[in-house]
Amino acid sequence: MTPFETSCSHTLPLGSDTALRRRFMVVDEPIRGNFRFGLLLEELDLLAEQTALAYVRRTHPEGRVVTAAIDNIVVRHVADVNRDVVCHARINHVGRSSLEIGIRVEQPGETTNHIASCYFTMVARGGPEAGESLPLPPLEYVTGQEKERAAKAMAGREEYRRQQESLLKPPSVEEYALLDGLHRAQEEPSFNGHRAAALVTDAWERMYPEQEYVPRRIFGGYLMRRAFELSAICSELVAPDRSVIAAVNRINFFHPVRLGDKLHFTSRVVYTDESFVCVETGIERISRDRTSKALSNSCLFTFVNVDRDLNHCRVPAVYPATYREDARYLDALRSYRALAGHYRML
Repeated sequence: MTPFETSCSHTLPLGSDTALRRRFMVVDEPIRGNFRFGLLLEELDLLAEQTALAYVRRTHPEGRVVTAAIDNIVVRHVADVNRDVVCHARINHVGRSSLEIGIRVEQPGETTNHIASCYFTMVARGGPEAGESLPLPPLEYVTGQEKERAAKAMAGREEYRRQQESLLKPPSVEEYALLDGLHRAQEEPSFNGHRAAALVTDAWERMYPEQEYVPRRIFGGYLMRRAFELSAICSELVAPDRSVIAAVNRINFFHPVRLGDKLHFTSRVVYTDESFVCVETGIERISRDRTSKALSNSCLFTFVNVDRDLNHCRVPAVYPATYREDARYLDALRSYRALAGHYRML
């Protein structure tokens, strides 16, 4: 089976469905970029799951798939809530039990509006409570573009491993000097900057059957939407104008969330650069009987502060003070620079 044969599409008919269009609005005003990106994340996760599941069930009829990670959703242009949104999905690469799904999000018309390109890593599961990895047959890469996308998927995995390894490395001379300057500034009597410790928001939520997708497990797209929405609110602690999404640096899924679990969402502004704001959000799950606790998700989003016409506006610096705040600052700085080096963000 070739990647082309795994292709599928999903359309959000915002141009004709007034109820759906209103649901995707941020505010009931005619402003540019009036589009709920969190709801789009839900739609994208569902499309990625359906695309992967169709492939998995060719060899494992009872198999399931779960989202393992999302990497590098870079917003190229803001979406127009008055135009249809079309999502084109295709499997780029199949590993032993994992699949990378690439999704292009655009708005067709006289001038095509390319909103974003997204990369989801899904894992095939089976057995009791879908806890076993399922071996998958490889794809057959025929065209040059298919081979290029497969190679890019494998290179992306290697780059992610290197990034994770880099988090364990001590600061470089340049990074140490940057952190030292931020610490020294806080010792000045006249300091009135934004301390990282004060740039935190959190929320609690119980999981109910209406959020269920896979039996007894909560839909990952819903968790992403909630994490994004809290992160957007958190970004406004330093964005004095209007904060809009520029990129999803990464979303990792570590532990499944089950019915009855209590979730603690914590968002922190961890880094800023010119007009950009990086927000880290963690989701901690606590079992209903309160006997187990674990980090279910970690997310890193990059927002941009803009005016009404979407022109970039500067944001103030963030000042870390503790070892953990320094580590989060460097993590976000390195991730932001890696994205900015590969892509032109919004």
